[in-house]
Amino acid sequence: MTSKARILGKLVGTALGLALLATTAQADRFTFRIGSGHPKGPAPYVTTMSDFFVAEVKRRAAEETDHKVNFIESYGGGIAGVSETLEAVQNGLLDFGGYCVCFEPSNLYLHNFPYFEPFGPQASSDAITAVRVVYDKNPWLSEVFEKEFGQQMLGLGAWDNYHLGTKEEWTKVSDLKGVKIGGAGPNLPWLEYAGAVPVQSSLPEGYMALKTGVYDGWLMTPAGYNGFKYYEPAPYYTLIGYGAMPVVVLTANQAKMESLPEDLRQIITETGMEWERRNGKAMDDSQAAGLAALKENGAIITTLPDAVRAEWAQSVAELPRKSAQDADSRGMPGTKVMQDFIDAARAGGHVWPVDYDLQ
Repeated sequence: MTSKARILGKLVGTALGLALLATTAQADRFTFRIGSGHPKGPAPYVTTMSDFFVAEVKRRAAEETDHKVNFIESYGGGIAGVSETLEAVQNGLLDFGGYCVCFEPSNLYLHNFPYFEPFGPQASSDAITAVRVVYDKNPWLSEVFEKEFGQQMLGLGAWDNYHLGTKEEWTKVSDLKGVKIGGAGPNLPWLEYAGAVPVQSSLPEGYMALKTGVYDGWLMTPAGYNGFKYYEPAPYYTLIGYGAMPVVVLTANQAKMESLPEDLRQIITETGMEWERRNGKAMDDSQAAGLAALKENGAIITTLPDAVRAEWAQSVAELPRKSAQDADSRGMPGTKVMQDFIDAARAGGHVWPVDYDLQ
């Protein structure tokens, strides 16, 4: 069954009869569908989509216009899974979608550039600021959504700082040789360079996979690791600091946006940018809360010694150059985008543990 067919099947089967409630514009009434493959709660960017973006668009529409706006919210894969949301927005099954570009390694390869340069800014607020600079300097990144997928990019979200959870305790990189560890695609090379065995996976399936031994560890942020209760099958959580990853986007179906009144379209666009500005602090708060919750829930938290972290960083020193050249060979501005990220992070005060040479 094709991805499109699976999405259509989900849409038809929803108890709310979403097919009958398709987005409509009757006089001043608008009903939008918004969704994500990740659930609200364990995935903080989805929480801000619901609690801020949806709520703010409704509030501003009510206070500033004559329009009445409602949203049908479908998170956790109700309409589209984590690797289906891009297509769902493109096809109009969702009017707004939030998704990690990590699940679109072919369609959005270069948009994963923060993953290709690990050990970057540690705070989500700093990372989002740096990535926004890159997007502003390279309009190509936003234009891809419009020209190839019929979407308007509304704002950037992020995963907070990545660390590593495992079933067994480890103290040096060599301890991970041959250990199977789950990840979400673009971060898997971090494991390959360390000698671990990377396994492509996604958050919703991770708990049972850890429980049943499909893999023995998981690359994940504190909030995600705690929210999905990975600490139960894999209690050892080592603080490595691969960096916060602004690889989440909130997009809107372009045709839908163009059909809306100008005042409502402006509210949506402005709210999307405000959603982005709020995500840095939200994710930093999520990092702190996630670590506290992991400790309270019995996770065994340790910090990787600086020398071992430097060893790991040195092992991936070739990854940025190879990724940039790969993107260049596909006709993408790989080297420029990735150098701009290095420069923007440095301008924000970040010190990379290894000098990435892209030439």
